[in-house]
This record gives sequence, C-alpha cells and structure tokens, in this order.
Amino acid sequence: MAALLKAVLSASEKAAEIARLCRDAEPLFRLLVAEKTGADRNQRFSHDFKTLADVLIQEVIRHDLGAKFPELRGHIGGEESNEFTNANGDTVAVRVCGTVGETAALLGSVLHPEREAAELLAAAAHREVAVGDAALDGITVSIAPGDVAVWIDPIDSTNEYIVGREDVVPQDGIAPSGLCSALVLIGAYERSSGRPVLGVINEPFHRRHPQTRGWQGRYHWGIAYRGTHLSSLSPPPPPQPPPRVVLSRAEAQGVRDALASLSGGHLHFAAGAGYKMLCVILGHADAYILSGGSTFAWDACAPHAILCALGGGVVALRDALRAQREGDTRTPPQLTYNRPAEGAVGAERWANLGGLVAYVHPQHLEAVLEALAAVPGL
Repeated sequence: MAALLKAVLSASEKAAEIARLCRDAEPLFRLLVAEKTGADRNQRFSHDFKTLADVLIQEVIRHDLGAKFPELRGHIGGEESNEFTNANGDTVAVRVCGTVGETAALLGSVLHPEREAAELLAAAAHREVAVGDAALDGITVSIAPGDVAVWIDPIDSTNEYIVGREDVVPQDGIAPSGLCSALVLIGAYERSSGRPVLGVINEPFHRRHPQTRGWQGRYHWGIAYRGTHLSSLSPPPPPQPPPRVVLSRAEAQGVRDALASLSGGHLHFAAGAGYKMLCVILGHADAYILSGGSTFAWDACAPHAILCALGGGVVALRDALRAQREGDTRTPPQLTYNRPAEGAVGAERWANLGGLVAYVHPQHLEAVLEALAAVPGL
C-alpha cells in the first residue's frame, strides 16, 4: 500500500505541475485564456485547450501508474476521452510516448501550429517528480495492485481553473469560487467490492509563495482498508451542533430551506464537488449535500477514501432517505465505484444518480437525513 500511495502521490504532483504550467507559461496560458471568450475562442482546434490539458493530465497519471504497476493497466478510468480530431480531420489519441520528442510530435498534431506549447507540455509529461514524505514509510498495510482499480479527475472544477480568480475571500475557511477549488483527484477502489480504499487530493493552487509569487500546492491522502484507517490529516474534533453544510449554488430551493433550518441559517456555497468534499475533510464544513445526479465516480472516489479514513463517508442521498422512511435504522451503505448505473449510457453510467451526502461524523449524517426527510421530491 505504501508503494501504491507513493506512486499516486507522485502522479498527483506531476499533474499539479502541469496544471500550474498551463497557467504560468505564456504559450500555454495564451491558449488557456482563449476559452474565456466563448464563441470567439480559438477556432483552430476541434477541441478546446482546457480539454487537452485535462486529457494530458489524465493520460500522464494513467501512464505513470501503469508503468509502476502493470496490474493496473486497463483498470484506470477517468473523466475524459483521449481522442481528438485535428485540423486535417485525423483522429489523434493523446498518450505519453516513449520519448519527449515523440510526445511533443503527437501533441503538435493536435496543437499545430503551436509548437512551443506542445514541447512544453511534452517535457512536463516526461519529467520525474519524486515525493519525499517520511509518513509514508510507516505504512505496513498490504494490498495487491491487481485487486484495485483507479478513478481520476484530472482537473476538478475546470471552469474555475479557466477563469482563474485569485482574489476570492474565503468565508469560514470556504472559498465560494476561485482557482483554489481546482483540484487533482486520484482514488483507488477494491475491484471486487467497489469500496474506496485509497485517495489523494492535490491542491495545485493552494497559495502564492510570498517572495517568488509562484504557486505552491499541497496534497492530502487517506487509506481505509480492512479495518486500517490512516491519513495525512489529524482526526476530526468531536461533533458540535448545529452541523455546518456546504452546497452547490444550483441546489434545489426545498433542500436549501431544510438545511438552512438545520444549520441555523448558515449555508455555505462553493464550486466543484471535490472542493466541497475537501471542505468537509478539512473541517470547514460538517457535510456536503447534493440532491441531484451531477457528480460522478471520478469526482467522489478520492475524497470518499479520505473521509472513510477519518471515520466518515459518502452515501447516496435518495437511497438513505428511502431507507429511513421505511424504518431502516441501520447506517446507510457507502457509495461504491465498480458498477455502472443500470440502463444509463455514456458518462451517465458512472453518475451518482441518487445525489450524495459526504460527512465525517455519523451524527451529522443522521441530522441531515432527518432534515431532508420531508422535502418533496427527494
């Protein structure tokens, strides 16, 4: 498990470096900010640059993990398709090649004529990134890489990444929007059960260096496997009423009203499913509630593993409410990540269609379910 975690952390750090590079290197930033102009964006590309950045990060993680653990090949899923159509109508599958030059040539076939941008990205994809974390050396729990599979969200909260606001002031530790909510998420789950067992959240844009003004990141990890619970974070403090909740701004009014009553009127809103779960992990909120099916396996797997490591979890909201109404007093089952939704197609196969509640303390989950039980339509 220590070797797998080190590999995932290294992959997340390389992904974070690529995400920062796309904002810091002028040839890449020029392409990135073109997405802000909507219909006036750079029309030379059949797919926008933000999607290419997403895909490259995803494929770098897939490549690096597969190289270190061949048993994982074919079992690393992500948000993005890696196929692009270039200006000549040719379909190009983005991947990390054997050499920097080959990768640059492949990326150049998508980005033509932006040769410098392709070379910068290729160099970053092949750069070695080492993680020196003494805490990892004490991990003794064992799991065979062939028993797990991986979900990747290469840049969660992509819109915030593109807009890139740095001046958003956090409220009680929660930023309502901004670049800080753009995260790299890598989660591993047990193939047989679908339970999350390992998660890494990387914050590429945690803060600016006070002297250089360059971006500095940080990461968090958690392991929850067969009774072993380990994390880079300290255990959460005892629960305090009322629970603090974080929501999407698109949340239904009935849900907002019920949770406002529960939390004494103090609702927090933020962008990005991963970021909202991170707020729960870091103790800035006690629960993240989403009533719709707009999150996916790649959004939730990594944060879910860390929450389990801290004693919490993520459950399907509608299933939990249904069980409660039927008088089932057992703790609702956790989300799993190995089975697609029946009858769904495309990305919806991996959507969390029943909504979700992410929490650290079971008492807060119970309070949230009780508050939402009477909301029509849930």
